[in-house]
Amino acid sequence: MGKILSTVDEEIGRLTAFLIQEQKQDGSWHFCFENGIVIDAYVIILFRILNVQNEPIIRKLHDRILDGQQQGGFWALYPDEEEGSLSASVEAYYGLLYSGYSVVTDEPIRRAKHYIRSKGGLGKVTSILTKAILAATGQRKWPLSISSIPLEVLLFPNYFPINFFEFSGYSRVHLTPMLIMADRRFSINTAHAPDLSDLMDPRLDVDDEPVSRGYQEMQDDIQIGLSRLLGTPRYIHEAASTKAEQFLLQRIESDGTLYSYASSTILMILALLAMNYDQQHPIITHAIQGITAMQCRSEGKTTMQNSPSTVWDTALIAYALQDAGITDEHVSIRRAGSYLLSRQQHKIADWSIHNRNTVPGGWGFSESNTINPDVDDTSAALRAIQSLSSTSSTYQESWNRGLNWVLSMQNKDGGWPAFEKNTNKEMLTWLAIDGAKSAAIDPSEADLTGRTLEYLGNFAGLDARHEFIKRGRKWLIQHQEKDGSWYGRWGVCYIYGTWAALTGLRATGLPASHEALQKGAEWLLSIQNLDGGWGESCQSDRLMRYVPLVESTPSQTAWALDALIAVQQQATPAVDQGILRLITSLHEDDWKSTYPTGAGLPGNFYSHYHSYRYIWPLLTLSHYRKKYEGS
Repeated sequence: MGKILSTVDEEIGRLTAFLIQEQKQDGSWHFCFENGIVIDAYVIILFRILNVQNEPIIRKLHDRILDGQQQGGFWALYPDEEEGSLSASVEAYYGLLYSGYSVVTDEPIRRAKHYIRSKGGLGKVTSILTKAILAATGQRKWPLSISSIPLEVLLFPNYFPINFFEFSGYSRVHLTPMLIMADRRFSINTAHAPDLSDLMDPRLDVDDEPVSRGYQEMQDDIQIGLSRLLGTPRYIHEAASTKAEQFLLQRIESDGTLYSYASSTILMILALLAMNYDQQHPIITHAIQGITAMQCRSEGKTTMQNSPSTVWDTALIAYALQDAGITDEHVSIRRAGSYLLSRQQHKIADWSIHNRNTVPGGWGFSESNTINPDVDDTSAALRAIQSLSSTSSTYQESWNRGLNWVLSMQNKDGGWPAFEKNTNKEMLTWLAIDGAKSAAIDPSEADLTGRTLEYLGNFAGLDARHEFIKRGRKWLIQHQEKDGSWYGRWGVCYIYGTWAALTGLRATGLPASHEALQKGAEWLLSIQNLDGGWGESCQSDRLMRYVPLVESTPSQTAWALDALIAVQQQATPAVDQGILRLITSLHEDDWKSTYPTGAGLPGNFYSHYHSYRYIWPLLTLSHYRKKYEGS
């Protein structure tokens, strides 16, 4: 034990020194939030359409995309996606050709073309974003899943069975520009645009999408809603068009982006063109500047982040440093606290539609985000500033507002959502859109509920004597899988959810002997790799069951260990072996250390947080030292 603790101490010292050194002057940390090649490809296409004169970045994005091609000619969303991703491969192929730095006779392009055609071509693409970009740039018809939703849906009042604000905020800011473009059958092209018609199987009708019975029921409800709108069809349609345009314009952040997402901003620019905005309109040029600023350079490569993770990383790192023993008097913690204080949100925004009469007080994910706070970022920021709140009335007021906001966001079922409460209408998941179940609604999730309970228990000192804690614990226990695990929405996946659930339940006073905690711990031990670590494939996210990665990743190993440390009173050989494996992994640089363990949209979007290999191991090592140092 003594030897392990000395190794742990040494690693904690190394990690804390590195992180303090990496802090920016304003108190923030800037680590890359890497999202595959999708945004890179979209940016190339958009820049070429608008004739944006930024050749260096187009070339760098082209080179990164090309470098990601696999032996079989495809692009994958994660290293072990053995048959590749058709949508990602189409995006890469299109972006490479549109850049002008690749041509159809190049060997990599020929291999990509062969792969795409072998998978059924453009007609078999499932990603709604890919379909929308292809349609907006004249490469296919607008899909029925979008064109069959009338723009008038934006006019439906909140008491209608289907109304626009029952969709999640994420889906609204992507769906609105799509609906605008589909309504106008918009497409734009350039003289140098690639022709992808040879990737379309003529036997497939791209509008022939499978429609479920539930989807038809939703369409029936939409027709009922339309019949209740007052006015001539032309007047109603014009009002809906104006409402859609205003919806976009009112949600542009100060950096020019829509809701601080690159993906929705790209769609917004195309939608503005569909509404006859000039390509040089200030809103469009400002949006281009905002997207361009989202680039990240790492290890000689440039990529476009969908939304930089600055606030998230800063909150987590400041908290991890304090947990590792850095006091709140340290200049690093003071700077981080000041930065986080400046990023707390003060605006009434979309989140308040289902959460009325609550004072704003949340935090968002990225630096430019001022209107889209979320529960996870807020509890992370509150962990980071808690010690400062005991010595400063300014921080105390901030902490109180944040705590109040988190509590107000609890869903009526007892769990916590990400962005907006009580937006869990099953009908919206019937949309004929891949990933609609995850994108269209924002239900309670085990990771969000567990993380919130962990904060409320360990940092706010609350337990089951409070009804909201009791309800949150009950929701978690009821949503445990039969094998003892929990599914996590925003991380990969069952390891992530189980870690959040176990630490949350323990923090709020559930005894370690409780059946739910024992089952969860037993499940984690049952999937431990032979090397002592843990690893889970992104496939779990699509298949909705645990799929082992076989190899171990730093963040997933840290999550599993942290959960076991929370439940087990004594250090066990399995935990000790895991700790040693974790420390070893922090000195390795290979695909396991860059494996994406952040989840965005199942089957479509996964993230590699460059910060995760430092944050979660540091927290886990600190918790190991605190709990087992005297044993």
